[in-house]
Amino acid sequence: MNNFFLRTWWVLALRGALGILFGVLTLAWPGLTLLTLIALFAAYALLGGLAAVAGAIRHRRSEDDWWLVMLLGLVSIGAGVVAVMRPALTALVLVLVMAANALVIGVLDIVAAIRLRRAIEGEWMLVLAGLASIAFGAIVFLYPFAGVLTLIWMVSLYAFVTGALLLMQAVRVRSHARVGVHAQAGAHAAVPAQDRRVLGDRRIAPAR
Repeated sequence: MNNFFLRTWWVLALRGALGILFGVLTLAWPGLTLLTLIALFAAYALLGGLAAVAGAIRHRRSEDDWWLVMLLGLVSIGAGVVAVMRPALTALVLVLVMAANALVIGVLDIVAAIRLRRAIEGEWMLVLAGLASIAFGAIVFLYPFAGVLTLIWMVSLYAFVTGALLLMQAVRVRSHARVGVHAQAGAHAAVPAQDRRVLGDRRIAPAR
């Protein structure tokens, strides 16, 4: 998992950017209805899930823990597909689908953060994103009959906060990955130089 996040930091970045966009659109959309909110959530879940699945497939042969990110992506895609393919479901059921998706994604983000901790410090942003998702899902399950306006504010706050945290985590992971690449390049460059010095010493050594 360590190398996976270092190589696919863009998955976190894309999820974060989509979350921020989702949160902003939710607040800025004039006369937003519950069905429109569900449609926005479906797009957000599908795009984020596809990004996670693409990253997992790309590195499935080189990383042992690729399945965790694959599972995260499949959960998001599943929630998005339900929202798109079952528009006849009641608004309450669709809202509960959003809540269930947030709970599962939150747990998976926390598990990923624990594994990421082995590689870099600062994984707390991913932990906070997971806790925010779990809190949102729990609140929706506890108050499923909240008004549309209340739900819009809750969804917007949840998406914006988690999106910002994921984006900041992606920036940190990318910085760490670039430092690691430069360090490896320097180490490889130092080996030939050392070999050349050894060869040079051998040339000037007097024959016996």
